[in-house]
Formats: sequence, C-alpha cells, structure tokens
Amino acid sequence: QVQLVESGGGLVQPGGSLRLSCAAPGSIFNINDMGWYRQAPGKQRELVATITSTTRTNYADSVKGRFTISRDNAKNTVYLQMNNLKPEDTAVYYCKTKTIWGTEYWGQGTQVTVSS
Repeated sequence: QVQLVESGGGLVQPGGSLRLSCAAPGSIFNINDMGWYRQAPGKQRELVATITSTTRTNYADSVKGRFTISRDNAKNTVYLQMNNLKPEDTAVYYCKTKTIWGTEYWGQGTQVTVSS
C-alpha cells in the first residue's frame, strides 16, 4: 500500500518551533490537495491546514498566524512550519494528499509534543 513519509516531529518547549515534512512517492501522480491533520489522545482527528495545487491555503482557527503550510510540487512534498507552539498543539500529526481523481493517501503520523 502506498504511504506518505513524514518527518520532523519531536519534543519542543512552549513557544518553540518545528517543521514537518511529508513526501509522496513518485508513484502518486496528479496530486491536487495536500494537507495536515492531527489527533490528540482521546480526541477526533482534526484538520490543521490544507493547500491546493494553486497554493490556496486554509487553516484551522486555532493555528492561524502560527502555522504555515507550503508545498514543493517538484518534490511531491508538503511542509508545515509551526511557530509559537502551545501545549494544546500536542498530537500525532498526519499528512494527506488527494489526487485529481479523488484518491487519498495518508502518512503514518509523527508525534509532536509541546511541554516544558
């Protein structure tokens, strides 16, 4: 099964920064939307940010002004720059891509822990 490869998670103090990366293998063609989601313990998975093929972005209200999503189409990669991290940002972060035909692919998840 084709899966996206995520990296960049870890432990950071409140106010710190992390940059997540997610690479889709070359076997995935015609990617349209790319995005990041997260799931905290005991909670449902929620949208963090998305970016379309025309670089239109959408953010959850809780991360606006702190997180920035970007993509490199040549590398089939999506990034999430997270600044001014808060303890409530602690979660497993998942990336997702969606092709122009509607097929979705997910990453395996990367843990982000914000704690002093």
